[in-house]
Amino acid sequence: MAEQQPPPRREIVTGVPRGARRRPPAHAPARSEISEQTTLGATYVRALMRSQLRAGLGAVAVLVLVLGLLPLGFLMPRSAAGTPVWVALGLVAYPVMWLIARWYVARAERNEADFTGLVTDPAEPVG
Repeated sequence: MAEQQPPPRREIVTGVPRGARRRPPAHAPARSEISEQTTLGATYVRALMRSQLRAGLGAVAVLVLVLGLLPLGFLMPRSAAGTPVWVALGLVAYPVMWLIARWYVARAERNEADFTGLVTDPAEPVG
């Protein structure tokens, strides 16, 4: 009778899956430009600071425009300036300030997310 050969030995190959292999970036990540304090890195940071300042000044301008004009209601004739002005100052002002603050926070977070997307390497895992 024919001699039976033992089954072939199974080998397990381990390694990084092809899709997860890290490719070298086509350009130097902006994060290194910032940490090395190069001129380009300073430009990136300045752009973020400018966008945050623009959002803050916009929020303050709307706040001053909307709430700063409310006291002008006291200059109206006495009969028209009574209760509506106090209601506007006492009740309407707070939701307006809250909405302006919400808009500012959302804008600031969007600016930071855009900046983070700019300075991170696309091949780098998130988190």
